[in-house]
Amino acid sequence: MTSAPKPAPVARLAARAVQTMTVLFADICGSTRLYTRLGDQAARRVVNSAIGVIVMVLPKYRGRLVKTLGDEVMCVFPEAGLGVLAAIEMQTRIATLRPEGEPLEIHIGLHHGQVLCEGGDVYGDTVNAASYLRAVSSAGQILTTEMTVAALHESIRVRTRTLFYAVIKGSSRESAIQQVVWQADPAVLTDVNVRSHKLVPPDEGGLIVSFGEQNIRIDVSQPELLLGRGPMCDLRIDDIFVSRRHAVLALRRTQVYLIDQSSNGSFVRGVNGVVAHVFRSELLLDGQGELSLGRGFEQPPLQTVRFQRDRRALYRV
Repeated sequence: MTSAPKPAPVARLAARAVQTMTVLFADICGSTRLYTRLGDQAARRVVNSAIGVIVMVLPKYRGRLVKTLGDEVMCVFPEAGLGVLAAIEMQTRIATLRPEGEPLEIHIGLHHGQVLCEGGDVYGDTVNAASYLRAVSSAGQILTTEMTVAALHESIRVRTRTLFYAVIKGSSRESAIQQVVWQADPAVLTDVNVRSHKLVPPDEGGLIVSFGEQNIRIDVSQPELLLGRGPMCDLRIDDIFVSRRHAVLALRRTQVYLIDQSSNGSFVRGVNGVVAHVFRSELLLDGQGELSLGRGFEQPPLQTVRFQRDRRALYRV
């Protein structure tokens, strides 16, 4: 007897959709120093207070919280104007917030465009652009794009000014990066000489990881790479000295770190021949070099992982 064809997974298809919306990232400035100075519990209370204020703003502007990433908030809005107004209110509220007596500042990046929505999260070039703008914004700043400003009503657009120029990922032309002016007192703003710095501030690019025939790029689209012997690893190395979950290569802002979680440690050799042994700690990876998991470079048989910084921009074309 022939069985009936299975119905298409409608629910799954419906969960993935391309929509146009504004993506906003808000990040608390100097949180690392807070933890160092106040201790974990007190600093966590301060950070949570700030995140609570940011999230509290969202319903007023039809915003939705996508996720929190430590001291960072990612949210979306149906319109560019709503996102900009929410960003202004976030900055205004945080400027008067003094949790545990601590003054706080945040920096915000937002971009309006198409995103892929799946399972409550959003992906794509619009997300990358908003994250990049958050990364290069200074304390107290709101940065957005020329495309986003074009979608604003004139009453909001007058609160923006050109800060520098960049080629945003997903676009083939240079566009003006805009600052949203939210302060009531213009005296707190620095005048901008746009001609003095037409290009976007440089970043460190991604990291190319090579092992055998595999070449994997770590950047905002794949910010973490798990190395080890276990089947769950992104890059598997079959060696008795390699732990099942040995180490993680992780992107933090514009830097990539080796985070060792193993029993035997990881060995890093740069082009100058200097070897570092990383054991249950982390190391910034820069330039180019080799990794050996669980074995020193003088202990064959070696299965080395090569790495090289890619100086192309993380977020831009």
